[in-house]
Amino acid sequence: MKAEILSYSRSRGLFAGISLEGSTLRSDGSANKKLYAEASMPRRIVREGKIGVPASGRQLISLLDTKSPKNESDPVSLK
Repeated sequence: MKAEILSYSRSRGLFAGISLEGSTLRSDGSANKKLYAEASMPRRIVREGKIGVPASGRQLISLLDTKSPKNESDPVSLK
């Protein structure tokens, strides 16, 4: 051991590699209203697909559709 600086660390407890700083993930109702021209719940936009893609987002959605991997599994096996 010929290092100029030798360090030693000893710790106890649990390390999970996460940071708990109070951050949250929330939808922005006013931004949704501005983009989709109506105040919609994120579930209707993302999961149910009941709100169409606005003109400003069509190019991005098209690019994501072409570059994203496709799930070619049997739909029955996914249930």
